[in-house]
Amino acid sequence: MAGIIGYGAHVPRYRIKVEEIAKVWDEDAKSIKNGLNIAEKSVPSHDEDAATIATEAGRRAVHHAGIDPKELGAIYVGSESHPYAVKPTATVVSQAIGAGNNLTAADLEFACKAGTAGLQMLMGMTDSGMIKYGMSIGSDTSQGRPGDALEYTASAGGAAFIVGREKKEVIAEILATASYTSDTPDFWRREGAMYPSHGGRFTGEPAYFKHITEATKLLLEKTGLKPEDFAFAVFHQPNGKFPLVVSRKLGFTEDQVKDGLLTPKIGNTYSGASMLGLAAVLDKAKPGDKILVTSFGSGAGSDSFAIEAKEPIVEKRERLVKVEDIINKNKIYVDYSVYLKNRNSIVKN
Repeated sequence: MAGIIGYGAHVPRYRIKVEEIAKVWDEDAKSIKNGLNIAEKSVPSHDEDAATIATEAGRRAVHHAGIDPKELGAIYVGSESHPYAVKPTATVVSQAIGAGNNLTAADLEFACKAGTAGLQMLMGMTDSGMIKYGMSIGSDTSQGRPGDALEYTASAGGAAFIVGREKKEVIAEILATASYTSDTPDFWRREGAMYPSHGGRFTGEPAYFKHITEATKLLLEKTGLKPEDFAFAVFHQPNGKFPLVVSRKLGFTEDQVKDGLLTPKIGNTYSGASMLGLAAVLDKAKPGDKILVTSFGSGAGSDSFAIEAKEPIVEKRERLVKVEDIINKNKIYVDYSVYLKNRNSIVKN
């Protein structure tokens, strides 16, 4: 069965604190921090975008997997902030990581779950023998209109996963996957619009909580597993509060969720969020540990996965750049003006 043979992550080193944003809009930083369970978020540099983040994560994934990138038969990049409206990000990434030309590549978009949709596609392609290895990346420099509630959470980052099926290479087997999808108008951005809009009354229910819950229940029914069978659980994290609420609703404990909950430290990386959470728990997982991952994309849909860590996860760790180190080392804090400049919200004439 298909499984993960390597992964990599990238989060920009720049950060902005909730207090810095709140003081611009004369808002209560303490209540925002407590309400969203977030202290700060990552900010892309002026020359960082979804393609550069995906490339760095992809390079790390190839190194961790220990394969020749030319053996990749497919590369999918999921994002809602692709640099070009017409020109694929995936071709840029494939060239940059040295993947060669004998592969299929495409951009995916489903709000924050495009990267996990790519994982499902690669499961089918590798299991069928169509390709030997494939890479799926979730990468975003997410947008939030100045003054909007999203501005406190919308951040930047990404993770890449390489899928294969050779037992000696698989660090984490994908046991099963299930999805739940509906047309829910909770979040959207029209062509040419700089910032997204959101239907606030749809954001929790019937969007996030409904889809996360239903997809996870489908997976548990499909596998016969129970919440207590999992060492870790990762849920999409638009803020630091929602994943804790939905985990309790489904019967998971805070101990199962804490290692993959990154939003309080880096914000909502959109397509990268659940995939970065998965990378963070794989950094710590032991052979035999089961991991539940359920992504969510507005509009709306969730993909849920049951994953089990295998023996090669230990020996491959010597080639790993850990998510914890990427997040915590060499941080640089910026003020609101630098944040706007890096987001291209203000430009020099």
